[in-house]
Amino acid sequence: MNAMNNHLVIDVKDMTKQFGGRRVVDHIGLQVRPGEIYGFLGPNGSGKTTFIRMLCGLLKADEGSGTCLGYDVIRDSEEIKLQVGYMTQRFSFWEDLSIAENLDFVARMYGIKKRREVVSQSIERLGLTGRQRQLAGQLSGGWKQRLALAACLIHNPKLLLLDEPTAGVDPKARRDFWEQIHQLAAEGLTFLITTHYMDEAERCDRLAYIAYGRLLANGTVAEVIDSAHLTTWSVKGPDLQKLTLELRHKPGVQHAVAFGSMLHVSGGDADELERSIAPYRKSPYEWTLIRPGLEDVFIHLMGQSQDNFAS
Repeated sequence: MNAMNNHLVIDVKDMTKQFGGRRVVDHIGLQVRPGEIYGFLGPNGSGKTTFIRMLCGLLKADEGSGTCLGYDVIRDSEEIKLQVGYMTQRFSFWEDLSIAENLDFVARMYGIKKRREVVSQSIERLGLTGRQRQLAGQLSGGWKQRLALAACLIHNPKLLLLDEPTAGVDPKARRDFWEQIHQLAAEGLTFLITTHYMDEAERCDRLAYIAYGRLLANGTVAEVIDSAHLTTWSVKGPDLQKLTLELRHKPGVQHAVAFGSMLHVSGGDADELERSIAPYRKSPYEWTLIRPGLEDVFIHLMGQSQDNFAS
């Protein structure tokens, strides 16, 4: 089987994995279309990395079914590995080898023909020209990131699974990386990317949010925000920390969280929230009803989820 089912690059359901009697991925289903940049969000320990490893054949699911690139995720893991590029959270290349030597080694692993030509093209494509002899261990975070991406692409995969690829790099490197991602997606490559950054999530076509192994929301940014049915007020004024402590215990106030010089106060019941904040809606505070952002929604979702490692 190698024809993509219903033109979906990823089409899985009920994917489940347990370690030590704890369910770290709990019946998650996901559908990703060709050429899509799909964001995968959630706190540390939420099961994102485990899920990705099941998709690319590095871990076998305890339960679940479906396809990745048209191949059965349970039976066809070896075929999937050959057509997927997986970029891990940590830099996993040989620091005492140069950029070119690292890429040549990866090309050998995949048995790529005309290896030198392919490595040269990869170096040029990712903007590594002039640095190909530099040792990987001497690279900054942003250049290590480019090397890792080049290595993921060297065998011309159809799907890239990127696990927190921009962690630890500076803002410019993050921006440059995402420009590269959008260019590759425009050429038809499909991405599943885990991230903690809300600005990156907003650059995705669609996204999913998981916490403690469970899928809590998925869709476009607008769909995820709307599905939370959250009412949010922005507050300006002096001594917001004191106001925060007072509001957090009021009925209907599910979250009171600092956002820079402002405070975001949110709740699922608009009327109850309005009644609780009414006594505070006066000088010296300035209240504005706003559309909640992704971060408001994710804080809300986290507050509703249960830790699967809690005793």
